[in-house]
Amino acid sequence: MSVKVANAYRAVATSLSESTSESRVRVVSLSQVPRWGDAGHRNSVAYESEEPLLSTSDSADPLASITSVASTSYGTPSKFPVDHEINSKIYIWRGVPWNLEVDAVVNSTNENLDEDHSSPGLHATAGPTLAEECATLGGCRTGMAKVTSGHDLPARRVMHTVGPKYAAKYHTAAENALSHCYRSCLELLIEEGLQSIAMDCIYTEAKNYPRESAAHVAIRTVRRFLEKQKDKITAVVFCTTKASDTEIYQRLLPFYFPRDKDEEQAAISKLPADVGDENGGAIIDERKIRIQPLPKKAPSKPPRAPVDLPASNVGLIRRNSSYLDSYLDPAFMSPIRDPDQRREELWEKSAQSQSGWNCFKMLGFGNFGGLLLSPVEEYSLHSRYLSRANSLNLSDIAEMKILYRGGVDSEGRPIMVVVGAHFLLRCLNLERFVHYVVKEFEPLIQKPYSIVYFHSAASLQLQYMFFTQLST
Repeated sequence: MSVKVANAYRAVATSLSESTSESRVRVVSLSQVPRWGDAGHRNSVAYESEEPLLSTSDSADPLASITSVASTSYGTPSKFPVDHEINSKIYIWRGVPWNLEVDAVVNSTNENLDEDHSSPGLHATAGPTLAEECATLGGCRTGMAKVTSGHDLPARRVMHTVGPKYAAKYHTAAENALSHCYRSCLELLIEEGLQSIAMDCIYTEAKNYPRESAAHVAIRTVRRFLEKQKDKITAVVFCTTKASDTEIYQRLLPFYFPRDKDEEQAAISKLPADVGDENGGAIIDERKIRIQPLPKKAPSKPPRAPVDLPASNVGLIRRNSSYLDSYLDPAFMSPIRDPDQRREELWEKSAQSQSGWNCFKMLGFGNFGGLLLSPVEEYSLHSRYLSRANSLNLSDIAEMKILYRGGVDSEGRPIMVVVGAHFLLRCLNLERFVHYVVKEFEPLIQKPYSIVYFHSAASLQLQYMFFTQLST
């Protein structure tokens, strides 16, 4: 079977070589390119030239030398299990992609999309109008991709992408950028409503990216993408123009696209330790989410009867996020105890030790003092009071005119009016009043504001005259 396939490929190669003198490009359809998952194509690659890839002695299965370890690998889960549906979408083609009849081809270029830095032969085949369209795109960033029309190519679109420069010191950054090149081209393919794409190697000699490392990134990125989007893509063609590249792809494809269980198990021991994240990109340890174990719980205490205590006015202070973040451990924030429960415990410890004049106790509304809460507890308590206040109908508290908005002062700051006499003469639910205070102050607390306190039951007319004077 393999001899017949090889003869068929050489017939295609002969017809292609005969057509090089013709003015137009001979179109090669996908049916003429070997599919990776098809039986009988295990060791065959389509050629555009008569140059053989491997000698007869080297034409064995790329995994044949390690199949002996397959029996010892069974039971170990594979990171790239056999998937015949995905394999049916993978093709390998020896030659440039410009004469392939696919929806899109990939051009490895530079940030300016210059013709001189593009993949060899593209602009000569596509015609001068391709360079004119590239000039209108405004360049392209490294790791990204932009799309143009195919012009004179059999392909409908050209995906232009910019591969990274390689330096061993910045290997991880280059690996991520290269992975993003392939992923960006595939994403553009779907966005354009297309389904088949031919990819040349997205690196150049000038950028010094090691070919085998780049092939690992390319193949695993395509595999991870197809695992998520295989219903939207029908064909991905890996194109190689050099014998060394073809040998690398033939050797590495079984690792990421195994065609049977033997290849899957044999590849386990040969895969690199780092096969990337869920998208095929490099894993960066600094960006991993580290979850620390919860602290050990203290022995539970028997429940005590709840005690109705007034909320501390300190708990009404709203802290903004930047202030609060300075108190939190960025790696892990332990669970916050209920602020009300903590206040109750602190009150019991400090009630006997507190002495001195307390205004609210003198007025008959209990002790509003107590130990200060932490910023985290203040924020939590305020949020709970505000949520509760927004769910209540507090119109009865508003009608008492104990607290209300009174316009702005001479500097444009809002004024909050407090009428002490109304507070003294009314019998009100203190808890509802606290909810009302939280709700009324919420729009003001992020910016400067003024508070005017009337100790007597001043008339509204007198208050208006006072505010008029204050505003001027």
